[in-house]
Amino acid sequence: MILIVGGYAAGKRAYARDVLGYRDEDMSRDVRSPAPVLYGLEDAPDTPLADLLRKDVVICQEVGAGLVPVDAGERARREAVGRLCIALAREADRVVRVVCGVGMVIKG
Repeated sequence: MILIVGGYAAGKRAYARDVLGYRDEDMSRDVRSPAPVLYGLEDAPDTPLADLLRKDVVICQEVGAGLVPVDAGERARREAVGRLCIALAREADRVVRVVCGVGMVIKG
């Protein structure tokens, strides 16, 4: 499994297309979809790790940088996303951080 992380509109999906060879039809926001690429993990921090490990690629927006949210629920969601990405990175064959459309392999 490959984990791709990066900021909003950093080019994460384009990286999956252009570098990894996936098509738009191969990508879905729904973990239950048979699509091999899941994107938008930041909106589903309660997704079981086992379900994510079945995907070829998981794409997640970086949510840990910037101002700490005032809302306790948003802080908890942000922490849950971060912890899930840590668990995914441990299990991933490769982790790629995308900045300005450029992927930097940080694991694998």
